[in-house]
Amino acid sequence: MRVLKVVAEGLTTSFRYPHFMQQIHPTFPMPPPATIYGHIASALGKWFDPQGVKFAYHFTYAAKTRDIEHIILLTPSSGNLKGRDDPKVLEGNVNPFDRELLFQPRLTLYINRPEWESAFRSPRYAVVLGRSQDLFTYTDVDVLDLVQSPHAYFEHTLLPYSTTRYTNRGFAVLMPRYLDYTHKRYPTFARYFVVQERLDSESDFLWFGEKPEKLYWVDPTTPEYGGAKRGLIFLSFVGDEDAS
Repeated sequence: MRVLKVVAEGLTTSFRYPHFMQQIHPTFPMPPPATIYGHIASALGKWFDPQGVKFAYHFTYAAKTRDIEHIILLTPSSGNLKGRDDPKVLEGNVNPFDRELLFQPRLTLYINRPEWESAFRSPRYAVVLGRSQDLFTYTDVDVLDLVQSPHAYFEHTLLPYSTTRYTNRGFAVLMPRYLDYTHKRYPTFARYFVVQERLDSESDFLWFGEKPEKLYWVDPTTPEYGGAKRGLIFLSFVGDEDAS
């Protein structure tokens, strides 16, 4: 399986939970699929048809911390400004809040579109991941041939929610999956399984009854642990997630 492999590194990033508005903005431990879509579109310089596009990634960070930021909420002015009544004048209220930040993030992104290599070598827009001020840089862009193996390990990655049937070495999370920019940024959400510590397909997956014959896509250039290379399970932006 030939894929595009992109390594991106930055100083800080934050993936805000969309339903938190004030007091605190916690971050997802990994970029949601909707963020990955926007990141790819930024390199291409356009929105792309998500149908058939699949991705997998490995995401790490050195530490998690908090910083104080503020939002200015604007409301129509009801008072007098410099002696004149002007219904168009707005007043701003400063609302401080705590934002969680991920320090020294590193993303290794795999996309089943090797023909996009040139776009990532010369991205159309500034490279960011998360907020607009979280600048990243591509430290490696390459086309890679994945191989299949009956033994693999998974770590610091996002897997389909169905993985919860086979292991408890992670946790479930609801994330934004895709924003439809042709329909006023209509959002869709999906459940996923976050794996941070290393998960071995031989020892950490539990099978009831006969173990199925299963092959995993692995990156042959990754470090080897227990005779296994890093496994990749590809996700999609639309369609049946578990089928991908």
